[in-house]
Amino acid sequence: MTTREKLAAFRMKMQESAIDMMIVLTADPHHSEYLPDYYKTRAWLSGFTGSAGTLVVTQEEAVLFTDGRYFIQAERQLAGSGIDLMRMRAQGVPTLEEFVLSRCHDQIRIGTDFALLGEKQARLWSAWSEAGAQLIDSGDLAGSIWSDRPPLPVKQVVQMDTGIAGETTHSKLNRIRGEMDRTGARVHIMSMLDEIAWTLNVRGEDVANTPVVISYLMVRPGDALWFVDERKVRPEIRDFLYQEGVEIRPYEAIFDTVRGIAGTESFLLDSETTTAQMYQAVGDARIIEMKDPVIGMKCIKNEREIDGLRHCHEQDGAAVTRFMYWLKTKADKTRLTEIEASQKLAEFREMQPGYTMPSFDTICAYGPNAAMMHYKATAESNAVTSPSGFLLIDSGGQYVDGTTDITRTFVLGELSSQQRLHFTTVLRSVIRLASAVFLHGMQGKSLDILARGPVWDLGIDYRCGTGHGIGFRLNVHEGPNSFRWHESPGKGEEAVIEPGMVTTDEPGIYLEGEYGIRTENELLCRVRETNEYGTFLEFETITYVPVDLDAVVPELLSPEERKWLNTYHAEVCRRIMPYMQTEDERNWLGNATRAI
Repeated sequence: MTTREKLAAFRMKMQESAIDMMIVLTADPHHSEYLPDYYKTRAWLSGFTGSAGTLVVTQEEAVLFTDGRYFIQAERQLAGSGIDLMRMRAQGVPTLEEFVLSRCHDQIRIGTDFALLGEKQARLWSAWSEAGAQLIDSGDLAGSIWSDRPPLPVKQVVQMDTGIAGETTHSKLNRIRGEMDRTGARVHIMSMLDEIAWTLNVRGEDVANTPVVISYLMVRPGDALWFVDERKVRPEIRDFLYQEGVEIRPYEAIFDTVRGIAGTESFLLDSETTTAQMYQAVGDARIIEMKDPVIGMKCIKNEREIDGLRHCHEQDGAAVTRFMYWLKTKADKTRLTEIEASQKLAEFREMQPGYTMPSFDTICAYGPNAAMMHYKATAESNAVTSPSGFLLIDSGGQYVDGTTDITRTFVLGELSSQQRLHFTTVLRSVIRLASAVFLHGMQGKSLDILARGPVWDLGIDYRCGTGHGIGFRLNVHEGPNSFRWHESPGKGEEAVIEPGMVTTDEPGIYLEGEYGIRTENELLCRVRETNEYGTFLEFETITYVPVDLDAVVPELLSPEERKWLNTYHAEVCRRIMPYMQTEDERNWLGNATRAI
């Protein structure tokens, strides 16, 4: 079926359900960023494959809202589909709420799937009733016309070694119970898959690139119930969890269980991470609303996790550095395609003993394609390189002892003076943030200007955050920590940066139709000193890959910036040199990390 045919069939379903307007979310019941294929309804219906977007359909029109990371991609993928692109936060473009309100009238019925809709969002949208609208739980309206829908995965659960995790499941559950006691809650329901995996010290393969298990977790004073497809759990893992105080229940039993105890218990729920459907199951029971306590626990890495992160970044750094050597000295730059380059990098990662899977789909983009922040090469777009310009690769890996996310922009040949200026400016932005010394209590939005400042000085901006938190062998994007200057609900710009948090530092410059440049490292926050003024914090860069010096203009760097780069490259050389396998590789690395 074409997109137009799918929309026609979908509109017929809307008519049968007496729904005037449908809001199709990019979501699953667990508020996952990357969705199991089963839940990619919006992508299937619209043809737009980006990871963020909301589709609104009426009988007369269809529009898709997405953010600046995807403007170019969405414009291409929506062409001829009958769906108009709404560029979020662009001048003159209404918000989704403004768009809906402009079309509200008495008795209009607006449908969306409450199994996917967060409770907080549901409350905001219920205000449309003042304009005469009624918000309806449509259920899975597209399901009956999606004939080749992929099934939910049934992959085996993996137990996380406590020596790597640094804390037992029993200890984590007791910490959660401590928060419950403090609030007076008797039941805590967890829906977020990374929170559940972290708490139970388990990992899975239910979501591409993210080692989590589709499930729910219910924590009570005397027990914990894990609602999961039991076919995924081997007997030895079931026994391990039982010893830690966790019993297993069928995945689909969660709602009946909640309804069965709702009349006698008080619930700790997070309206941002819990669906409207779950709130309906809880009904009139007493609810204590607060941010899920696990969010604040897992974002602060313990010493074992930090050791693991440094180790996995060495392995990942070795893979990316060996790829860089191959690209700069061995690859045929007149015939190399984006897909071939991406596959070659994957080969180097797969050589690392702790590697398990990518942490997200690799962005490998040459020339104008790199101006699309979340570009993914296809057979149609697969560009062939030449001995000029930049190749941008944003990639990462899941390892047994951590998660990585790194971007490097590689020089393939001749550059213009503007390209060198922009590359060096992005590097200066990276260094400014990485060099920060700040008092405890600072928020991500207060630090963002350090990275964005050099780019702003050129009258340029990048339409994304400067950095995001990273999980420990979990989600490559993890809250609450982030660096971004503007409000973006749920993105954590107001989160205090705490010791033990790991956050990316990834400014960039993207010129549509020309090129894109990004350099990305991960920063570990740690204590610098405590004195009469308070506790001062700093960052340790834990990504170990050379920055391509072929594009750096040393004269544009201040003495302090040049010192930072030389110190960083010396550390990269120290850590990565033992992984280099030939004399040529070792000589090349020495030159690639030379002092300037």
